[in-house]
Amino acid sequence: MSTTTTYLVQGMTCGHCAQTVAAGIQSLDAVTAADVDLEAGTVAVQSTGPIADEDVAAAVAEAGYTFGGRS
Repeated sequence: MSTTTTYLVQGMTCGHCAQTVAAGIQSLDAVTAADVDLEAGTVAVQSTGPIADEDVAAAVAEAGYTFGGRS
């Protein structure tokens, strides 16, 4: 069963930013997709199992952006 969780991400301004954040999050276990909405400053993360907010936060930080928690 797939679930979708939306997170706030600050600092994204362009398509490259979106790709960088999405790639970092998609590298996490159980994540099947990460769809970034630049205008809203969010990323919708689809997963096949539970993922820890801390893991998403770490992936966002490693990509160089600020994690804002769940939307």
